[in-house]
Amino acid sequence: MPTTASTPRPSSRPRAPRSSGRRVPVAVAGAVVAVLAVGAPAAYATLDSEQRSPTQTPRGASYIETRLFFGTERPDGGADVTDRQFMSFIDRHVTPEFPSGLTIQEGRGQWRDSKGVIERERSYELILLYPASEATSRDARIDQIRRAYERAHAQDSVARLDDRTFADF
Repeated sequence: MPTTASTPRPSSRPRAPRSSGRRVPVAVAGAVVAVLAVGAPAAYATLDSEQRSPTQTPRGASYIETRLFFGTERPDGGADVTDRQFMSFIDRHVTPEFPSGLTIQEGRGQWRDSKGVIERERSYELILLYPASEATSRDARIDQIRRAYERAHAQDSVARLDDRTFADF
């Protein structure tokens, strides 16, 4: 039996271009992108307004909260910094600069060293709160505290975080 190949028969009706079938999904995708582009900023604005409502008045005065993170293990392999050594450091270097008060919290920290190794150690978090108007003058003193600890206890660094906040006492 001979096999016959089927050949398309010519049609008298004109065919619609193939691309017209793709126009609908492209148009829908464009509309979705437009809605998201307009809706996302509005959503973020809503979140921000929930945090800081214009009807809410900040309590207290403008302050800066500085947090310093002190590690206790020595990279040179020496003995860890003890509680007594750390408190002595606070008494000598921090209290004279911040006699109005401070907070110390003990913790556990981890970080990646310059060789890519994850280091874990006992640590201290020092929280300092001072008027925003004193931020410029306090900045140099805080960095002196950080450098003094690094020298005294052979540390690579002391991390620092600063946040503007309001405080009411």
